Amino acid sequence: MIFPRHCKEVGYASTRPCGDQVYFLSRFLIHETGQDHEILEVIPGPEQEGLMRTVAGTRVLAKAGEVSWYPEKVQLQDRAHLVRLAHESGSRCTIFTGRDEHITFILDPDLSGFQTLSVYDVTPPRPSLSATIRELEEAGMFAELDVVFEHTLRDISQIDAEVFPCRASGFPKTLDADLLIGGERVAGCLTARELLKECYSDEFVVADICPLSMVVEEPFITRCCRKEREGIGMYGGRFGAVVHWGASPFEIFTAVKDLLGAWRERS
Repeated sequence: MIFPRHCKEVGYASTRPCGDQVYFLSRFLIHETGQDHEILEVIPGPEQEGLMRTVAGTRVLAKAGEVSWYPEKVQLQDRAHLVRLAHESGSRCTIFTGRDEHITFILDPDLSGFQTLSVYDVTPPRPSLSATIRELEEAGMFAELDVVFEHTLRDISQIDAEVFPCRASGFPKTLDADLLIGGERVAGCLTARELLKECYSDEFVVADICPLSMVVEEPFITRCCRKEREGIGMYGGRFGAVVHWGASPFEIFTAVKDLLGAWRERS
């Protein structure tokens, strides 16, 4: 796959206001052929100075007929998404226009070089870890990390329980707002167990809803309400990252970045 790291490496060749010279940062050209486009690789010439420079030659990477132009403007830094779109296009090469009017292309799309990171979260309420990662990905924050996210969400409302953790989730009976009589089936985690032990003497059946207990793949990222579990390391025999229940977008981005760096060092 060829997917330029930055749009500054991609030029558009339609007219020749400076003859056969190209902008000094250009490594690829999207060239108009009259009815279609082709993709050219620029072969640099001898050392030169100035913004516009001559080249030793060009090499055709994708011929007219192998190239399509995606019809909508996209976030050019959402690299994994663009590779998926390019694969779905059915063309060997797909050209994309960014929201800022810059352009790039993907030749022979292939996600095999991207690292898969498993995301585990629960809902309701909003699965903030999973949702924040999707928002950061769409904004292009993970562009340099070559990562693909696989999201696993658990709907805790489907658990056979009478009491749930907190009123913010929209449940009618919750640990943080209601008095229990004893013997109820409770959906909760270690924190819920500790709360029940401290506030009640009765025995309760607790169904574990902690996202960390959902993990089956590595590397992974999940969230937990226990401060002492935060960090990157081995959890239940699998390598991953745990962020706090209320982690900020910056904290989540940093955890993903540091986790991938640590995972690749291990590999």
